[in-house]
This record gives sequence, structure tokens and C-alpha cells, in this order.
Amino acid sequence: MTASRTDTADGTAPHGPQAGPASPRPDRDWERARSIAGSCADKPLPAVPRTLADALGHALAEPLVALTDLPSFDTAAMDGWAVAGPGPWRLGGARVLAGEESGPLGRDTAVPIATGAPVPPGTTAVLRCEHGEPDPEQDLLYARSPGPVCEGHDIRPRGQECRSGEPLLPAGTTVTARVLGLAAAAGYDRLSVHRRPSVELFVLGDELLEQGVPRGGRVRDALGPLLPPWLHGRGAELIGHRRIADDPGLLREAVRRSPADVVVTTGSTAAGPVDFLHDTLRAVGARLLVDSVAVRPGHPMLLAELPATADGRARRLVGLPGNPLAAVAGLVTLAEPLLRHLGGHRDTGPVRLAAAAALPGHPRDTRLVPVFTAGQQVTPLPFDGPAMLRGLALADGLAVVPPGGVPAGATVDVLELPGR
Repeated sequence: MTASRTDTADGTAPHGPQAGPASPRPDRDWERARSIAGSCADKPLPAVPRTLADALGHALAEPLVALTDLPSFDTAAMDGWAVAGPGPWRLGGARVLAGEESGPLGRDTAVPIATGAPVPPGTTAVLRCEHGEPDPEQDLLYARSPGPVCEGHDIRPRGQECRSGEPLLPAGTTVTARVLGLAAAAGYDRLSVHRRPSVELFVLGDELLEQGVPRGGRVRDALGPLLPPWLHGRGAELIGHRRIADDPGLLREAVRRSPADVVVTTGSTAAGPVDFLHDTLRAVGARLLVDSVAVRPGHPMLLAELPATADGRARRLVGLPGNPLAAVAGLVTLAEPLLRHLGGHRDTGPVRLAAAAALPGHPRDTRLVPVFTAGQQVTPLPFDGPAMLRGLALADGLAVVPPGGVPAGATVDVLELPGR
């Protein structure tokens, strides 16, 4: 890591407004920048109660503990007959259906039963439909199973999955559809989850078009459609999304007035003639935490601490480069670790996979390369320049290629991309 004018002896940014022109060399290596983004907030956002319908995508603020045994009663695992004793059995009684309870089962008797129904007291096993042969004339049921009908056969015993009070999932687990199903089965109507971090997105630049093909020297805004679903998929609550022209006054007021936990900007992170973000941060009294990163694409990215809101809430700003793939590099480097920490999500980290082909590296910087995963191997995709999205559209991951590159067959860290 190259020290910069914003570094102190311990490698952290000093207090006070320090925004200025972009450093001529990146002042953070990639791993260090991600670590700063994931730890710059003291703790996650507060816990809030949410109904199951509203908890999706949040992180559990406390462990999910079973409120009941699962199953909460002995249950038939198959359609067939509940039987008592070794057989043959006398047939008697109405079919026991799911959601119903029945009286005790006498010895050497059998009653029809449906999958999921509570087995009657006294039941020793469930005989599957295909393994039973009823004789209506004698009112008897005979077993025709391949082997003996052992005690407990095709019965899901109470507590087989968990016991009441047993921890099921740790705090920090992201609430997925699968987690919602488990929570409902375990007896929950509401969950204690961390509040989603609110995000306001400012897409900067006079050169951007919102409709039609590029023309007159202007280009289509690719980040406006790309970033909102990506941010939402990474746990953010998007409370605002707007275009801001290349006007330092407009940008300054937008940043100053934003109520969001995290402001995300695109473009204006370098030192060009209309790159006003550093000046804006200085003007509002921000503190730079990261000012460019040794990563390609995307090195002119930044992370800053903004002045708190009137009610004392902390705010951060993530400045993404304007080129599309470079902006994605900024997302995974700075925005995602910050949002994950604020939202209380556990850090799952990258996966390590083998490179099916050589992954060329930069002499000094980390490279983030769009890759396609097949089995335990990843293949690099073409069109990986900072302004390109074609390779990213086909990718399911970003390989983290260290300086110097990765030879074919070696392992490499791979960051998962949001759903395709």
C-alpha cells in the first residue's frame, strides 16, 4: 500500500475535511480498501421487527430459535395405514387426514392415514399404500412389504428436525425465501432484523442520455438501470435516484441535503475538468476514508464520511467511477462491504475456484475480471475493459486476480455476482 497525504501512522484517514484532487497513485490496496469499507461503521444499523412478508433481504438481528418441536407431533411420512402391532390388522375407523387428530389405536388394528397427519396414539408404524393388501371380506389388512414392518417405520417422530429452544440460524443470516419458510415452520410471525441501510443514488454527467441510441457525442446511461437492482439485491433500501448535471453547486446541495445512510455517486471521482466530487466533499466537511484503490478497472473510486444528519445519524458516500465496469468494481470493493456491515449481514467472503485458462494480471494492481463458472473452474470472458458491459452480462462472478496474474490450473478468489 502506498502511503498518501490522507494517511496517518496507523494507516487510517485523519479527522477533519481532507477531500482534494485525486491522488496520482492509488492510496489503498484492494484488500485494505474493502476492509475499511466493511468496518468504517462501529456497528450495524438498529434492529427492527418485521413481519415475515416484510423481512425478505434483511439480516437476522438475533439467532433464529425454534419456538416448537419440529415436527410438533408424530407424523405420517407416507400415505397408507397407521398400524398397531406386527399384523395382520383389523381395519377400522375413518381416514386420518392432515390437520386432524384421532383417538387411540387399539392393538392389531389399522386406520387409513394421509401424509402429514398426526399418527394416532398407540401407532407402531405406518404401512405404505403399496405395501398393504386389504381384505374387505374379512375386514383385515395384510402386509406385502419387502421386509418386516419395523416399529417407527414411515413415522416422522416429534422433534426429529429440532427441539423447542434449539438454535436454527445465527444472527447475521440473510433472510431468504428458504429462511422465511423455516421461520414460519418454527412458529414465527415476525422477525427481529437489522434495518436496511437507506441509499440515495446520484448519476452525474451532462453526457448521459436516458433514451435512444448514443448520438451527438453523448452516451446512454447504463448505470441508472444497472445500479438500483444491484443495490437492492445487496440489502439496500433505495430512497432516491436522480440525474445531476455537471454543476458543482447542484452536487454540493444534493450531497449536503441527502438523508440517506449511504450516498452513491457515479462519475466525477478523478481530476478532470468537470470532476467536482472531491471539491464537493471538501465543501461539505467530509472526511476521506479511501481515495482511489489499486484495482483495475475502477481505481479512481472513493469512500468518505459525511457530516451526520440533524438527528445524529451517520452518513457515508461511495464515489463510483463513471465507466460501467469500473463502477461495478467500485460497488464490490467499497459499496457492498459497507452495505453488508450496516445491514448486519455476515461476511461470506469469496469462493476459491480453479482457473480454466490463464488470468493475466496488472504489474502492480489487483484486477477484477468477469468470469463464467462451470463446476469448480472459471473461464475469463472477453470485453472486460472499464467502459464495457458485454463480458459482465455473461458472467456469474468476478475473479480477483492479484498483481502478476494467475496461471491456468491455479486457484483464484471469485466474487459472486447478483442473480442473472
